[in-house]
Parts: sequence; structure tokens; C-alpha cells
Amino acid sequence: MKKLLLFSIFSLSFGSLLAQNTSYWQQHVDYKMDVSMDVKTYQYKGKQELVYTNNSPDTLRKVYYHLFNNAFQPGSEMDARIQSIKDPDARMVAKIKVGDTEVKESRIKNLKPNEIGYLRVSNFKQDGVVANAKEVGTILEVTLAKPILPNSKTTFTLDFDGQVPIQIRRSGRNNAEGVALSMSQWYPKLAEFDFEGWHADPYIAREFHGVWGNFDVNITIDKNYVLGGTGYLQNKNEIGHGYQDQGVVVSVPKKTKTLTWHFNAPMVHDFTWAADKDYIHDVVKGPNGVDLHFLYKNNPKYIENWKNLQPKTVQLMEIYNKTVGDYPYKQYSIIQGGDGGMEYAMCTLILGQGTFDGLLGVTAHEMAHSWFQHILASNESKHGWMDEGFTSFLQDFGLNEITGKKLENPFTGAYTGYFSMVNSGKELPQSTHADRFDENKVYSITSYRKGELFLTQLMYLIGKENVFKTLKKYYSDFKFKHPTPNDIKRSAERVSGANLDWYLTDWTQTTNTIDYGIKDVKENADKTTVTLERIGRMPMPIDLTVEYTDGTTESFYIPLRMMSFEKENPNPAVKRTVLNDWAWAYPTFEFNIAKSKASIKKISIDPSGLMADLKKENNTYEIK
Repeated sequence: MKKLLLFSIFSLSFGSLLAQNTSYWQQHVDYKMDVSMDVKTYQYKGKQELVYTNNSPDTLRKVYYHLFNNAFQPGSEMDARIQSIKDPDARMVAKIKVGDTEVKESRIKNLKPNEIGYLRVSNFKQDGVVANAKEVGTILEVTLAKPILPNSKTTFTLDFDGQVPIQIRRSGRNNAEGVALSMSQWYPKLAEFDFEGWHADPYIAREFHGVWGNFDVNITIDKNYVLGGTGYLQNKNEIGHGYQDQGVVVSVPKKTKTLTWHFNAPMVHDFTWAADKDYIHDVVKGPNGVDLHFLYKNNPKYIENWKNLQPKTVQLMEIYNKTVGDYPYKQYSIIQGGDGGMEYAMCTLILGQGTFDGLLGVTAHEMAHSWFQHILASNESKHGWMDEGFTSFLQDFGLNEITGKKLENPFTGAYTGYFSMVNSGKELPQSTHADRFDENKVYSITSYRKGELFLTQLMYLIGKENVFKTLKKYYSDFKFKHPTPNDIKRSAERVSGANLDWYLTDWTQTTNTIDYGIKDVKENADKTTVTLERIGRMPMPIDLTVEYTDGTTESFYIPLRMMSFEKENPNPAVKRTVLNDWAWAYPTFEFNIAKSKASIKKISIDPSGLMADLKKENNTYEIK
């Protein structure tokens, strides 16, 4: 018998969510939704009640909703972007023959009416009064019946009709692995309004930003389907699927054709679910009593990998809790249903097939997003590097821990990717909006790889111990908020005492590169004079190691003046000399080694490899 997705009923206490700075504010939503899914037509109808709390100092006269499903229609902005970008996402294109030539064509372009996605809103009211709602692509623009004053609430009600598209990207039906319904971005979702204003970006298949709040959702569907996703199931005694195994006696009348699944999700900024008739459902206890749910197709090709995944997932959550902070909810679900992997509140939708290492890697990444996006909810569209990069850091760190390799630097792949992008000449600043990149590859490396290097390189700047302290402070101070780049920088400054504004500016808002070199090594009586040069535009402090012919090693540290900081010796077993600081405006720096040149075997800048120096060949002086 198929098992039911068992969600613990858990109430989180989020009493004080505002930042310590009393000027901070964020909006709040309370959703109630009832939706009925027709599994034959893949169409659904729903009603939504949304209580909106305006915690801002602004009087709001308009609001905006996302209608993501509308992207999956011929002629949409998403369709146009697939056709115009140089390297369209392979999942979103089909290869067709034009004469003797094979070309790529948007999969959206030729969708039939019963294959497209749509989301239509009707009967929109504000506190019972009709408001003017206008559909503009993937955005619903609403002119309010009355303004929403600061520190006040209003209630929006609406009806919606949707059609689930053929799965092209993230959401959809009947994907390549046979999963019936992957229901992400499926409902009218209120756009975020914050200190920067409205974030009503059109959906062009990139990233998201949502309003924190509570969801109360009823989903009525064919009784043979098993559901998993965001939130806690409230009516397990009425459902029947597999609960006999939990000691719960359930009697579902044979004449019943549908069942209604009732979920509550406290303090999240999205709601996602997936459904299929052939899901196997396993539940494993994770750290702190968290229920880890695994829903995957009953296919012999998948089962062994998904069983082996379960203890590794427990290990990963333990490491993530220890590294960043405790996962605050009481359930997390890993669901076969995506077109790769995508993070959602309390769950992920991922591919089910492939190698075990691939399945584990995707799980490690998507679950790490629970910390860096679904608890620390930065604006992915504007600062994709904050969620993708920090998630990649946690993924690589976690996998290195559980595989037992314990590499000194498990992040080398991120450096390789970053260097390849810089050398291509196509790099754009990390402050570029996610939808504005000329190529998907450049966006990916900028967000995932260069974003990961923000933290690994921070280890070089302030030390590994301080970086892990920074992550914990950042999490503690900004969970259930919308942190900005300045917030992670200030967390690092508060922990270390270093000045890091220059680092945030150069690394994230420019394409300045790091390139230091050993310019000259010459005899100076019984000493050796070493001249270093700054070739790249971006400043850094310098760790330098000298290996002598007698087998001994000595290190030198050159602080960066604008940091006003002296890093602790990363290798206390090696004698270190702290030299005078190096100010950025000086292109060279000279210092003496108290030994003759003949006694020197090798001089190396940054032996740790944590500094993203673009040209490693000039970082070493070696006498052979």
C-alpha cells in the first residue's frame, strides 16, 4: 500500500521577527486557499483569501500578484527569452531539423491550448469591495478600492482558474520521469514590497522573492494520488494512504472519488506541492525530531538510490544545523518531481534517476537552500549570489564532511569555474539583475561559483573560524527576514572587527580581478629583498610562505591597510612575521627576508589557494 506523506503538526513561535534595528520592517501575509484539481484535464479552480499587513511607512494604492503559469504560453516573455538568449536552458528547448541543419527551438513556442499553462483571476475584492485587477503577462496589477495605510491590514479575496502546463521548467505535469503533478508557482502570489519598493518582476524562468506569512491550504484531488510538499498535514485521519502503518485506522468510503488534503505552513514565503499515484513514501527521523519525507516513483531503477539517500540526508542536516543554525521546522520533504532540482519551502523537487552521487549532490544543494533562501530570504533576482553561492558553499562543505575525504580546500571547483568565466571576457558584476545576463552560463558561474567564493575568500581575509562564526551570527540575526548584501558583510565585520566594505564593493559590484605577483627577488648583503606587485585592480592582504633549502618554512603576512585588521596565523606551527600594511594606491611592496637568497628554495603567495588570484604563474618564485 502506498504510504501517505506524514507531516507532524508543528507550531513555530515567531514572536519577534523584526531586526534589532527598529527601523527594519517587512510585510506579512496570511493565505487561505481552497483548490480543486481535475487530474484528467490538469485544470484547477481555487478561491483565495489573503490578509495583508502593511508594516511599511508607505500608503499603498496598488498591489501586484505573480501569475507564473502565464509564462508557459507561446509569445510570452519566457518564450521570447528562450529564443533570443545565446545559450538557452537545454530543458526548455527542443532540437529540430531544418533541412540538413539541427536547430534548437523553444518548447513553449509550439505548445497547444491544452498544453499551455495559465492562471486567471476573477472576482477580485478588497474588504468586500470590487477592485480593478488587470492581467499583464505574468503580473496582475491591482488598483485598490481604498489605500492601505501604514501599520494596517486589509483582506483580498479572489477566484482563480489554472491549467498545469507540460513541464518545461520547474512546474508542470507529466515530466520525463512520469511524475503527474509538480505544483510550484501555481497560485496567485502577492509580490513583495520592501524598503526598495515593489518587486513585481515578470517570470522569465530565473529566481523568486516572496512575502513572509502563513498558509492554510486545502487541496481536493483524485483519492488515488499521494501528495507531498510544504507544510504540515492537518487531517491525516481522513486521508487513508498508508496511515494504517502508523497505527491510525482510516476508513475511506469506496464511493469517494476525491480526497481533500489540508495543510498548514507557518512562516514561509511560498507553498509548493507534488502529486502522483505511484509515489513510494518513506519517513526518517532527522535531527531535533524533524521528519524527513522521501517521495519517489515506485520504479526499480530508483528505489536503491533513494533508500541509500536517506541516512546521508540525516547526516547532511546535522552538519548544516551545526554549521549555520538549527532547521526551525519539523518536516522536510525530498520529492521526485523536478526537472533537475529546485528549492521550495520545507521541500525540494528533484529528478529521481541517475547515479547515487548525482542524487546526493542535488539533495545536498537543494536542502542547503532551506537555510539560504527559505530561512534567510534574500532577493534572488537581485542578489542571486547570496542564496546560490552560500548554498553551494554549504553543499561542498557538507559533502566533504560526510564522504570522509576531508579535503583542506573542497571548494576548488568554484575557483576553476570563476577563472574560466573571467578569462572568457563575458563576466558581468554580481549586482546584475538575474534576468539581464547575456548568457545563462555566465549567470550560473556568477551566482553559484563566484558567490561561493565570497565566503571561501572571506576565510582568507578573516580566517576560517571567523567565517563560521559569521554564518551563525548572520543566521541568528536575519532568519525569517530578507537580508541584503550589506547584512552578510556587517555580520562578518561584527564578528572579526575588520573593515570589509571595500571587499563587498569590489567583489560583488564590479568585475575587478585579483592579481598579485612576485616581481623581484634579489641579494641584499646577508639578506634577501623581495618586491611584490599588485597587477589586478582589486586589493587583498597577502599571505606569503618561504621554504628554505634546509627544509624549514617561514610565513609572512602583509595586512591590507583599508581593512584595519590583522588576521590570526592560519598555521600556528609555522613561524609568522607580520609586516607593515600595504595600501592599495602603492603598486609595489618591498620587504626583507633575514636570510641569503641562496638559502631560499621557494616563495609562494597564498599557499592555501583561497585567494582568487587570476594568474597563479606569477605567485611563485622557485630556485631549481
